[in-house]
Amino acid sequence: MAASLPSPLRFCGALVVLLAGGALSGCASMSETVAPAFADPGKYELYDCKQLEGERKALAARTADLQKLMDKAETGAGGAVVSELAYRNDYVAVRGQSQLAEEAWRRNKCRETPPGATPAASAPQRPDIKPAPKSGSAVR
Repeated sequence: MAASLPSPLRFCGALVVLLAGGALSGCASMSETVAPAFADPGKYELYDCKQLEGERKALAARTADLQKLMDKAETGAGGAVVSELAYRNDYVAVRGQSQLAEEAWRRNKCRETPPGATPAASAPQRPDIKPAPKSGSAVR
């Protein structure tokens, strides 16, 4: 009778891992609709196009990095669970920030900086601030 115990225990353990993976994979499909809830909606309100362009590129790179890490984690034993637990929250948060940055990009009617153009040339120019003229007499 003692020899038959490991098999049901192993089965229960496998069932728990399978159910956890299934439950967490259900969360993955919700990530696109939940993503903006993990980001500050006002973060990009005061960004200009130059700032938004840099932020969009950084967020795209971070999203790609997290996706690669998740894909790599899924190749190991229990990988789907590990992937969800280790990377999904960061991935959802970055996707939310990306969506908000894209909305600000469209709202500001921004355009990509052409390759080879200097980003400073496309940025709005600030007026030069000149120091106040010095008076001839010194105040003591």
